[in-house]
Amino acid sequence: MAEGASNGRRRFSDKWGKHELDVLAVLSSAFPQWLTSRQIAQRVKAYADSYGELADQAAKAAFAKQFQRDRAKLAAMGIAIESRQPEYSSKSEGQDFASYRLQLGDEPRIRMRFEQEDLPVLAAANYLAQSISISSASQRLEQENTKVSRTAPRVPQMPVPGLGLDSIAPGLGTQTIPDALVKVIDSRRFAATVDVDGEHINVAYTDSDDLAMFVLEHPGSSIISPQEAADAFNRRLNAATHFGSADHPEEAFKAHREYIAATEHAADVEDSKGKSKARKALSASFQTGSEVDRRLRLMLFLSAHIGEEFPMTDLAERFIGHSETDDELRKSVAVIRKDIGTLTTVSDDGEMAGSQFFDIDWSLLESEGIISATNSLGLERLAGISPQYLSLLTASVSYLAHSPLLPAESRKQAQSLYGRLREHTEPGETPWLSLTGYELEPPCFQAVTDAIHSKSLLDIEYTDGAGRTREKVVAPAKIFVDEGVYYAAVWNGIDDPAICSGRSKTDVRRRHGDWQMLRLARIGRAEIVKPQESFTIPDVPISELRQWSFDNGTLAAFITDRPGLSFIDSLPDARVEPSGEGEIVHLTVSSDSWFVAFCIAHARHIVAVSPGTLRTMIVARAKRELSLGDGGTHTGRSR
Repeated sequence: MAEGASNGRRRFSDKWGKHELDVLAVLSSAFPQWLTSRQIAQRVKAYADSYGELADQAAKAAFAKQFQRDRAKLAAMGIAIESRQPEYSSKSEGQDFASYRLQLGDEPRIRMRFEQEDLPVLAAANYLAQSISISSASQRLEQENTKVSRTAPRVPQMPVPGLGLDSIAPGLGTQTIPDALVKVIDSRRFAATVDVDGEHINVAYTDSDDLAMFVLEHPGSSIISPQEAADAFNRRLNAATHFGSADHPEEAFKAHREYIAATEHAADVEDSKGKSKARKALSASFQTGSEVDRRLRLMLFLSAHIGEEFPMTDLAERFIGHSETDDELRKSVAVIRKDIGTLTTVSDDGEMAGSQFFDIDWSLLESEGIISATNSLGLERLAGISPQYLSLLTASVSYLAHSPLLPAESRKQAQSLYGRLREHTEPGETPWLSLTGYELEPPCFQAVTDAIHSKSLLDIEYTDGAGRTREKVVAPAKIFVDEGVYYAAVWNGIDDPAICSGRSKTDVRRRHGDWQMLRLARIGRAEIVKPQESFTIPDVPISELRQWSFDNGTLAAFITDRPGLSFIDSLPDARVEPSGEGEIVHLTVSSDSWFVAFCIAHARHIVAVSPGTLRTMIVARAKRELSLGDGGTHTGRSR
């Protein structure tokens, strides 16, 4: 019995610095058998040295705490350890220990080759995929109130499958993810499933206002889950139907107070003051990891490539990063050499397992500096990507290829990588995703692009601010991105008799009223029409078109229920004045549909709107959205 068993010693000792690896080796060598807590404590040297035979309660409690920390560490890297109850509790003396084993799953992992040029995009897509999976899992955990049977097997609920990908894409951990991309992803703390034109999309969003804006700006979409998100959206729709007139503040506040008194507002998915237990944001440092992380990645990589030969310099670049000088390279090789020694060190006591995951051809290593591993413990089963995570990763790559988050060259590389990933995914199984504020190229994108290049017309159906469908024929001139959203600048000069009759006049063509800015996501149908006569669209800079749109905008105002609301800060050129219990915000609206969506999305803090035409559109849109939910099920909307 070790020293700690008799005197209650509870100081954890790990002189080799590899107890997580020992835990993995012990469970892997025993698979598929279950090991009790006592067996794990006896076989992992660091545990046995620190806690002995677990003969007293203090040692048991200290071991249980340390083991759960190590279990969480492995789970965070994608290595899940499942358990069978009952769990040990320091409050229940004499209770049996739980049993544990690696969670390898019944389905094989997918392995594929990645090129060096794939790694920057792959790292960004992996970061996005992990963000979506963590936020979704966090919400599920918060929403589950049912008690689990004490005897049912328990599996960690939020494994992050990054390590399996790292094992087949060495060098992924050395990639730098752009800070701007990290900021965009981390600011969207929640995830919901939204039906957009019959496709289910996982949408990452900041708060319920943000999600409502996304739904309203994609006509025909509906929130599938979670239920709390659908309920929050419906509360905004109901509030919007009771907007008063900003021209009569006193009457508006009185009606607002009566509405609030008559309505019980449940808590939204998010709490703007941060009370919600949202996921912890991933940080860029996740990509580099600790010494233990690097050894785990190296161990899985070698296990997945048993018998293959790798120069030490190659492994140093893959797992530590590119060396600028020969001296840096020598230091990196020395680090990898030390890692190999750690992974092949046998514990002093033959009764206890050590981290000897495989055998190394030492003569080859010493003579030529080449690593070749054999006799794996079977950990190659952890290397690679699960089909579910590959689907999410594929969706992430596709999103980066078709959204304005990456520069053009990176988007081309993402498109190339997406084509190869699709070869390993089943048709129809990719769970499409999106980030609010940075949309995918809408379905009509290609048709608009083709019409521009072929100098053709477009017969389109688009949805206006009130949710009504309109039809018209336009000449698309340019596609541009404004704050992550796709727009088309379309020219309506073809409707001018002077143009159609051939009596073209430059000043007529350049009139402000001949131009319109359309949100691509609001175009439901776009058919290319060959013109009967040739025409030339005037070349007007996008900056000038934007200014025209603003100059021809509508003067609008809305009143808030309290002063100092943060969402007002995002409105450029807005003029804010005190009004009653809140503030009145004056602004120029260049897009009626945007203003309608904005007011409904923030309806919980808006009391009144003017002018009457826009307020009428808002109320009509809110009522129309609510009517789509009549007879619906848990989603709050029926299709």
